Amino acid sequence: MATAPRDLDRPAFYALRSGGWRDLVTILHPPYTAWHLSYVALGAAAAPVLHAGRLGAALGAFFLAVGVSAHALDELAGRPLRTALTDRALLALALIGLVGAVAIGVAGIVVVSPLLIPFVAVGAFLVLAYNLELAGGRFHTDTWFALAWGAFPAFTGYFVNALEIRPAGVLVAAACFLLSVAQRRLSTPVRELRRSTIDVSGEQHLADGRVVELDRTRLAAPLESALSALWLALVLLAAGLVAVRL
Repeated sequence: MATAPRDLDRPAFYALRSGGWRDLVTILHPPYTAWHLSYVALGAAAAPVLHAGRLGAALGAFFLAVGVSAHALDELAGRPLRTALTDRALLALALIGLVGAVAIGVAGIVVVSPLLIPFVAVGAFLVLAYNLELAGGRFHTDTWFALAWGAFPAFTGYFVNALEIRPAGVLVAAACFLLSVAQRRLSTPVRELRRSTIDVSGEQHLADGRVVELDRTRLAAPLESALSALWLALVLLAAGLVAVRL
């Protein structure tokens, strides 16, 4: 029987040892939060004019909404990351994150344009609908994941700078939707291997006669290597495009 190495006992490749400040870092899902914030920057970089202040505000709002609030609510539902944070602490983080994000949005409505009202409303709705699995979980699907955390951040980043709809913003949002689909198809089997798989056994027989033993480590390694490369690549791509535009 194959035995997984100790690191596969963690609920995620980025999860720190449970307890104290480490739990606060872990629930941020740092690579995935950075990944989805890169969508905001990619959308902004596609706008006719890139306003640094608006981009900074949008990044701050999505960090609070997704990185803090959504992830705190996710951890509240069953402790998938096995943190020791109390329900009260998680609820406080979720509330602070969502209120902070909405406050930034309201400031944008006042300072930039009332056209941002639908984006603030939809953003708040998505955090609650997806993570609280409202309507019997209808919003907690892979498609809604890609819409909420892929297409929506990208299009918001575009619109807050452009204040109009053009093909460039739609195309970037569509690309980020598909990138989130790819993320989900890589991360879902890895989560299953780490969090709910006791053992994997089997053999892979190659054409040259070699036999490779299959275990959790072998199955998870290429998926997590791809995830690790993708989040960093997208952050660098977004940073590079924004640097060109500023």
